[in-house]
Amino acid sequence: MNKKRTQISLLLLIALTTVGQLKAQSLKKVIDKAFENAQQQSLLMAKKYENQPRRLPRSFEGGKDTSSDSRWWCSGFFPGTLWYLYENGKNQDVLKYAKLYTDRVEREKYTTDNHDVGFMLYCSFGNGLRLTGEERYKEVLLTGAKSLATRFDANVGLIRSWDHNTDIWQYPVIIDNLMNLELMLWAANYSKDEKFKKIAVSHADKTMIHHFRPDFSSYHVVSYDKKTGLPHKKQTHQGAADDSAWSRGQSWGLYGYTYLYRETKDKRYLEQAKNIANFLINHPQMPKDFIPYWDYNAPQIPNTTRDASAATVMASALIELSDFVDADLKKKYMKVVDTQIRTLASDEYTAKLGENGDFILKHSTGAFPFKSEVDAPLTYADYYYLEALTRLKKRL
Repeated sequence: MNKKRTQISLLLLIALTTVGQLKAQSLKKVIDKAFENAQQQSLLMAKKYENQPRRLPRSFEGGKDTSSDSRWWCSGFFPGTLWYLYENGKNQDVLKYAKLYTDRVEREKYTTDNHDVGFMLYCSFGNGLRLTGEERYKEVLLTGAKSLATRFDANVGLIRSWDHNTDIWQYPVIIDNLMNLELMLWAANYSKDEKFKKIAVSHADKTMIHHFRPDFSSYHVVSYDKKTGLPHKKQTHQGAADDSAWSRGQSWGLYGYTYLYRETKDKRYLEQAKNIANFLINHPQMPKDFIPYWDYNAPQIPNTTRDASAATVMASALIELSDFVDADLKKKYMKVVDTQIRTLASDEYTAKLGENGDFILKHSTGAFPFKSEVDAPLTYADYYYLEALTRLKKRL
């Protein structure tokens, strides 16, 4: 009898293992197809702008391409997209274009008038350095980190985001700025200059105190009094209302505290990331496919636009965060990611070859209140999508 039960148990185990393997293989096929589509589409994009010096793709609205020079905060994302494609396909044409478009962003290493240097340089030169070891890229990144450090005020304890609207904000800091601290932490490790880490930690700590509400949603903009170093205004710039949860901003927070834990091993950052994840996953206005509306409190829900970019940033962060939590949370996070990736890889969100302005994903939202890039493709949606696919592929 015991022998028979053992045989049945073994058969059941084999069956369950097979089901698990089939599911993993199925997701692998989804990922492989997604990379194939992304490479074809991105090569079309690269060729389109190849002979337009300094131009980089931005979006596609009203049937027309929109592009920018390196000054636009998104300039590093298309080069970064190409680097992820090269990492996963080793296509030499992709490598050629990754280097070409990365070089178009180099002048931003001297940028001191905004906080987006991390987005611009770490997504482009950072990935290029990681994959090729190109020595020249180190100088670009370190110079960029030094430029970004000039925007840190020790009295306030944060890196200033914007210099405009001085009649409203004294010292504005946006939640997006968390994403630029990764460049500072790289610079600290590379140069052995602790100044960079101190700036990053100070910014992360003060953001955790003043940007987040009790439910772990965050404001978009917090402006600080330059004399006291304390907030004098908390609001949104791209969300539905000052007290709403602008979806991409929530994803920035999740992503930021996840990598901050990876780099510092400070458990406060891990707990912050877990709490933000809990807020997002269990939000009553989160759709079943986990592709958020542009704001979790948008008054038009469900008759309003989604933001695929918020989903891609969230997915990439959850994949990494799953490495730092217990088995139950890991399973919960990866189930969400599985749903997100399958949805984004479907025809509903993935563009057909040659369509969508040669961007990979559809249905992102840039700045809804300003009617800018609404239900449109965005370079950072594509970038974090490929980062999520890369991270997920390594875990299968």
